[in-house]
Amino acid sequence: MVNFFTAVAFAEGEAAPAANPMGQLFSFAPLVILFVIFYFLLIRPQQKKAKEHREMVSKLEKGDIVVTSGGIHGTITGVAEDTATVEIAENVRVKVEKEHIGAKKKK
Repeated sequence: MVNFFTAVAFAEGEAAPAANPMGQLFSFAPLVILFVIFYFLLIRPQQKKAKEHREMVSKLEKGDIVVTSGGIHGTITGVAEDTATVEIAENVRVKVEKEHIGAKKKK
């Protein structure tokens, strides 16, 4: 019994093995792989969609049929720098921020 306890005591006093540089590299590999997956599945498609929306908003012109982000359908009757005037019914016009125009419908 005494030999068992002394062997454990000696084992606890030994120095830890030196850190392996390749082991540290492999410990970061899952994080890098996870970031790459997030980039291609989440970040890149969102950036592409935002770019397409900016292009659509910049090309708005009078006569386009649009749907706002609130779901209002109408026809653009005027375009300013940041806003668009949308006719939603006969003689009913509202000013809408261009960024809140969600989609442009085909004529």
